[in-house]
Amino acid sequence: MAKNKRKLLQGNGACVQGAIYAGLRFFAGYPITPSTEIAENCARFLPQVGGRFIQMEDELGSMAAIIGASVTGMKSMTATSGPGYSLMQENIGYAYMTEIPCVVVNVQRGGPSTGLPTKVSQSDTMQARWGTHGDYNAIAVAPSTVADTFTETIRAFNLAERFRTPVTILLDEVIAHMRAIVPIPEEGEYEIVNRVKPTKPPEEYIPYEITENFVSPMPGYGEGYRYHITGLTHNTLGFSTNEPEEIVVKLDKLKNKIDKFQDEIMKLRVNNMDDAEVAFVSYGSVSRAALQAVSLARSVGVKVGTIQLYTIWPFPYDKLREICSRCQKVIVAELNMGQIIHEVRRALPEDIEVLPLQRYDGEILTPTQLLEKLEEVL
Repeated sequence: MAKNKRKLLQGNGACVQGAIYAGLRFFAGYPITPSTEIAENCARFLPQVGGRFIQMEDELGSMAAIIGASVTGMKSMTATSGPGYSLMQENIGYAYMTEIPCVVVNVQRGGPSTGLPTKVSQSDTMQARWGTHGDYNAIAVAPSTVADTFTETIRAFNLAERFRTPVTILLDEVIAHMRAIVPIPEEGEYEIVNRVKPTKPPEEYIPYEITENFVSPMPGYGEGYRYHITGLTHNTLGFSTNEPEEIVVKLDKLKNKIDKFQDEIMKLRVNNMDDAEVAFVSYGSVSRAALQAVSLARSVGVKVGTIQLYTIWPFPYDKLREICSRCQKVIVAELNMGQIIHEVRRALPEDIEVLPLQRYDGEILTPTQLLEKLEEVL
């Protein structure tokens, strides 16, 4: 990419540019509104950097394809919206169990079922944590601007590679389809994380060994290392097991590699919280409205601040509790019937009132609506 280059990008286009910067070289997907431009941009730009694009027959195949590509050593991604994300869940669970890094972009729209293909929503936030069955720990990030989408996509790939896990990018239709000038960094300006490769000879390699950070080195297919990959619960050699001790070791590995390193994963932005008596908690496109509402309220002396969540999962319970310690009320603004609000209530002590501001008619929350809610609770 050119030095100091600035581009007018749509949010979906910024996602693709960020992915390529992070090393994306394989995309498999099935077009679905409002994520289609991601597939279109990948089809255009990946061949220019030696990458591969394939349009699959459905979302099940798309998820399977990026898992296979990642096993070969390629950084891979797919993109979809609510209905397709639902179809991907079984294979996303397979990627959790087999510890295969990949990135899934979910450009959220209204649901359930076909729902509102061209309207905004944030109703998949809980699905990003609990969508597939079984015990596992998820990572999901949520950009709030076009520029954020570029950098958060890079971060999503870094997290996937660092922790050997699928990572979800929770875009929403508004961010995906708005346009803004995005500065494109030079190569090397942003840190790019690549998976750790084994240093032991093939005959000594243990594919799922328990390391200090619970992340095992991962060779690429064809690099001389032979190992077994299965969605069955497996031991450190990769073979299925019914031994209770080995089952616990495996599931603890999936848990500990995320839980014990949450500080590396969690990210949020705080605005005007030093003296805030009331706080807005938001994510995605709603954070834009929250920043404007706080600016307007502050101009007339209201002590209000905003907390923008960039990392949705794992949820920043301790950090949120610390930041809101001086608050009397917290307003959780989101484009659904109430999902993250339950996590905020779990995080905060009972003497802090947690209040909902929810919209789920396919339209955005505006600064005026946030100000009206603020006036109502003061």
